[in-house]
Amino acid sequence: MKYTKALCICWFSLIVISSCQKAPLETYNHQPNIYFSLDSVLRDSMIFTFAYDMSKTVDTFYIPVQIIGHRAPSERFYGAYVEQDSSTAIAEQHYKPLAAQYPMLGHQGRDSLPLIIYNTPDLESKSVSLLLKLRETQDFGIENTQRIRAKVILSARLEQPEWWSMWLGSYSRVKHELFYLVTEQRSLTMEGIDAPRNLYFRDMLTMMLNDPFTWVTNNPEKGYQLTTPDNGTTYHFYHQDNPTRIILLKRNSGTGQYTFIDENGIEVR
Repeated sequence: MKYTKALCICWFSLIVISSCQKAPLETYNHQPNIYFSLDSVLRDSMIFTFAYDMSKTVDTFYIPVQIIGHRAPSERFYGAYVEQDSSTAIAEQHYKPLAAQYPMLGHQGRDSLPLIIYNTPDLESKSVSLLLKLRETQDFGIENTQRIRAKVILSARLEQPEWWSMWLGSYSRVKHELFYLVTEQRSLTMEGIDAPRNLYFRDMLTMMLNDPFTWVTNNPEKGYQLTTPDNGTTYHFYHQDNPTRIILLKRNSGTGQYTFIDENGIEVR
């Protein structure tokens, strides 16, 4: 009986092993796909602004992409395009046209699509948008249609923050730009306990507004210049790397003091 039982177990084991050997090993053999590696909020609106840096005339905005599928040892290529009918940005004016394709390096599953954008004067008064879409290539598919689009909004315009009037009084975009230039602060708190710190930054701006010539002299590392086109009646304040983006400095005939002029033609105080 023991011998018969052992023989049955042996035969059963051989059958199981034989069936396992005959079963084909299934592997993932689907064409790799590519998509924008962004959450749903960013896919609908990524904002890039030049507002905090007057010196830049051009910059690069990197949009992350990722593949689904096997990584390959050799370089592969993915493609993208701007959907013109859904975009207000103008090629060559606001951005450099996209390349025909972009490389995904060997053994890599992630990359960043480089969008080259230009700081144009019209972005100070309006924003423009680009709707980018990935396209199918010989190397990558685009099956997940919900994740192959990305919207980028370009701007160079500042907006009044909630805390502004508490510490800095009247608002203009020029005053905001000068505040950030002088203090390098993008925000202030609205807490009374922070009053000494916030008033210190306010006073830094006031000193610069009262004597911009001294500020330029004392901060050569900032790269700003003041030049006059009319023998001293007005001055142009600009960064040496972007001389076309000017803030006007005008002499007040009543006080003899030079004051910056904002986007509405009003003296900045």
